[in-house]
Amino acid sequence: MKVMGFLSVLFLGYSASGQKDTAVTVNKKAITLKEVVVRSNLNVPAFIDRVKEDTTFYKAFRNLKVLGYTALNDIRMLEKKSSAMKASLNSRTQQVVHDGCRWMKVLEEKTTGDMYDRKRNFNYYTANLYAGLFFAHDTICGETNIVKGHEFSTQNKSGIEKHKEQLKMLFFNPGKKIPGIPFIGNKIAVFDEDAGKLYDYIIDMNTFNGQMCYIFKLVPRADLTAGEKDKIVINEMTTWFNIDTWDIVARNYDLSYNAGVYSFDVNMEVEMTTFEDYLVPKVLRYNGNWGVVLKKKEKAVFTATLFDFTK
Repeated sequence: MKVMGFLSVLFLGYSASGQKDTAVTVNKKAITLKEVVVRSNLNVPAFIDRVKEDTTFYKAFRNLKVLGYTALNDIRMLEKKSSAMKASLNSRTQQVVHDGCRWMKVLEEKTTGDMYDRKRNFNYYTANLYAGLFFAHDTICGETNIVKGHEFSTQNKSGIEKHKEQLKMLFFNPGKKIPGIPFIGNKIAVFDEDAGKLYDYIIDMNTFNGQMCYIFKLVPRADLTAGEKDKIVINEMTTWFNIDTWDIVARNYDLSYNAGVYSFDVNMEVEMTTFEDYLVPKVLRYNGNWGVVLKKKEKAVFTATLFDFTK
């Protein structure tokens, strides 16, 4: 059935070659459908709701709490002006799971510059955020991969822990308001009417790593005024959904903003894979810089590559 679906989509693409893109309106929002999508009879309102309420992306990262895996970690801290490397970490780690607990083994590690302080704590905010996603320095027990009922919150959190939670909100709940980030929170809510009117929604169909996917792309409108452009935080967000399972296959972000007390310019790419019945991230790439008042601005590039998953 999947092969037939793949062939039928290819046929639709060729047969629709003379057809133009089509605009439809959902909840007062104009959405552009590429020609191949028009012929596929996609339920557009249901698709938009699926994009807004998707939990498979977050679920994939929650699955890392109950699975073992090997990771190649490449973190590079760069000079702000020259982009020369000032510190780096290159390692191979293994997460082990047993009896409801998980812990990490460092199999290989090489660092340069001042990546660590004397107590082997990270000197860099970006490296701390990376560690919060992929490193388990202590044994952690009792975690699950359940998504339902788990809500992000910055309540009772401060400092690096609060920033980690904000990053998770931005990362796993794109398009929803993020509390506690000065002047930015509402501008992220691109599915709400106020912020959403600044963007074009585009739905397309194509392959990604051999999988036929629906593609949802969000970009700022081309006719924005200078004042409206100042409200843009998401320069582009593209998500690939497998047309058979509706799992997210990949997602790319391009984000930037400067509020004086808080600024960033970040590009992130995530690719997924499957292990048995689990959807899991296999590659995460980050390139960008963050600046928070009273902290040094950091410019970094990192890549996480995950493989050899086990139960």
